[in-house]
Amino acid sequence: MPLSALDPVPALILVDLQKGVLRSERPEMLAVVRNAAALAEAFRRRGLPVVLVNVAGGAPGRTDARATRPHTRRLRPENWTEIVPELGTDPEDILITKRRWGAFHDTALDGALRSRGVTQVLIGGVATSIGVESTARCAHEHGYHVVLPIDVMFDGNPDSHTHSITHIFPRLGETTTADHVLRELSRRDAA
Repeated sequence: MPLSALDPVPALILVDLQKGVLRSERPEMLAVVRNAAALAEAFRRRGLPVVLVNVAGGAPGRTDARATRPHTRRLRPENWTEIVPELGTDPEDILITKRRWGAFHDTALDGALRSRGVTQVLIGGVATSIGVESTARCAHEHGYHVVLPIDVMFDGNPDSHTHSITHIFPRLGETTTADHVLRELSRRDAA
């Protein structure tokens, strides 16, 4: 379902757009960062909340992935969790460090959004099928109107990306594009 309307107080949540995660110069990933930066700038200019989420850990449970890559956590460079500079920052941004896939689990995100009167969240970032999808699922369960601009997300696994945007996201909210959101923000300014 395409974006039907922007609520009076939407928030932009950008998940895991950080130096340690975005190590690739793939054109698709660069486009995601450009689109995310355009939305962040537009939200900030209008005094709307921007949430920058980074990941600094993982769930403690045993997984097959950890058995095949037990060394990955020890080899992270010092700046691994830093948000990519293309997104810029503002003192009003909400900074969330998560230790699980989703940005709501065991963080102050829900309280920060509710204290600002947010009823709608636009979620982008990486990976589509992990951080973005987990955050979207939890936002939906918390009762937010969820909007997923599909050109503001990337997944290294194209099949997982496609599955999320075609089968999961329509059940959680509305899918759209960054350009559509920017047009809606401009239309709202003109009203």
